[in-house]
Amino acid sequence: MKYACIFFLVLNSLAGLVHAQTTDSLDVKIGQMILIGFPKADVDPEVLREIRQGKVGSIIIFEKNIPPVNSFIALKKITWTYQQAAPIPLFICIDQEGGRVNRLKDKYGFPRSITAAAMGKAPTLDSVRFYSEATASTLAGLGININFAPVVDLASNPDNPIIAKFGRAFSANEDSVALMAKEVIRQHRKYGVITSLKHFPGHGSSKADTHLGIADVTNTWEERELKPYQLLIDSGYADAIMTSHIVNKKLDPKGNPGTLSTDVLTGILRKRLHFNGVIFTDDMQMQAITKHFGFEQAIKLAIQGGVDIMTFSNNIAGSDQRTVDKVHSIIRGMVDKGEITQARIDESFKRIMLLKKRLAENAADATDKQTIEKLRIALIKTETDLAQTKNELKIKLEEPVKVQEETSAKKKKKRKKKSDNE
Repeated sequence: MKYACIFFLVLNSLAGLVHAQTTDSLDVKIGQMILIGFPKADVDPEVLREIRQGKVGSIIIFEKNIPPVNSFIALKKITWTYQQAAPIPLFICIDQEGGRVNRLKDKYGFPRSITAAAMGKAPTLDSVRFYSEATASTLAGLGININFAPVVDLASNPDNPIIAKFGRAFSANEDSVALMAKEVIRQHRKYGVITSLKHFPGHGSSKADTHLGIADVTNTWEERELKPYQLLIDSGYADAIMTSHIVNKKLDPKGNPGTLSTDVLTGILRKRLHFNGVIFTDDMQMQAITKHFGFEQAIKLAIQGGVDIMTFSNNIAGSDQRTVDKVHSIIRGMVDKGEITQARIDESFKRIMLLKKRLAENAADATDKQTIEKLRIALIKTETDLAQTKNELKIKLEEPVKVQEETSAKKKKKRKKKSDNE
């Protein structure tokens, strides 16, 4: 609790500073709803300015942002610089699933990872634990605090061009997916890293890739695709959830993609599954959105539908650049015109702040746990060293006695030999 109090005192004072210098409270709240990518493996001056102004609350790391030389410390400097500039702590995000979706590759000196499908084929959960802990500890060290993983889509369509084809799903069985996802989340929590389940309400049965256009799962989606979400929400293992751009007319008769659907996000995720946490969008620059919806329309539908943080990666070839100023001004204009209520912005802001508070608590708790673990290891080492020292001392104490006994035995043998010769 002490960490929560400290965190909110800091937030209030820093947010007050931002209000006084550059913007008002509504601008700060809108900024917290925007997640962006940055262009290269270095701190971008424009992004840094936007962060300082409180106009962006989250950033995302892609492979293009990984410095090729001395990668760990160089990337750490980038995340540290952005984080230090933020008046409200940033979500620094990454898609580090393992296998194909893997930004921190071993060629840069990061730990090797494997696909969810490979983990799912293992006879025990040891592979999930090992690789998830290696990932989580690396992210924590780099200052990355949100991993857009695990994928809880079902491998229900083995020919799925974006999920099963790349081994991104643990299994076709919903209970197995939930079991392994929970283990991934446990390992991340040990290091204070937030996870985000994806892609709601289920992308596993699709026959198309939403990066390239509409993926309609109306006739292939199954109710059981919701089960991993329900199990993880009910057991307290859903930190955040990412939407999918799939179309399912059985869930949304209007045919809006999940990301833009009030029926899917508010109706199913919020009301039916009782998820009260942060909802992230998948990339708003994917062609499933950009080919069929205008920029402003997509933003309006996402916010009205129940989204809290919208992702604009600026990482998809051929897509228009989406600057923070452009997104921010559009949302502000909608609020000013009454198309989106300020109360709706306040709902998202509250959820985001609660998750950032929890992130601070998790980080403190993770530090405590790691300290305890280090002490435990040190204690074991000390006990081992003491046992070894004791054993060495025993040997040293026994050596003179042994030598004396051996000498005495030799003398007796010599006397006996002499006696026999006489």
